[in-house]
Amino acid sequence: MITTAEEVLKEALQLSEGERARVAAELPASLEPDIETRDGEAWTAEVERRTQAAIAGVPGLTWEETPDPDRGAHFP
Repeated sequence: MITTAEEVLKEALQLSEGERARVAAELPASLEPDIETRDGEAWTAEVERRTQAAIAGVPGLTWEETPDPDRGAHFP
């Protein structure tokens, strides 16, 4: 059975708020850091910080505040 990102997202959005926060925190942690632009330890620390914030219910950036490389905005 092939599951698409669309199907996974649809299922994830049906989870409770706490479960969605956990999924949101775990997904970035599953990605490999871009070794050309990120230090492995710094990336791990940032993922951990974001994970703890999501679990604690601390709001992140709004869509408008999110850096957009197409607009020349980048993550620090």
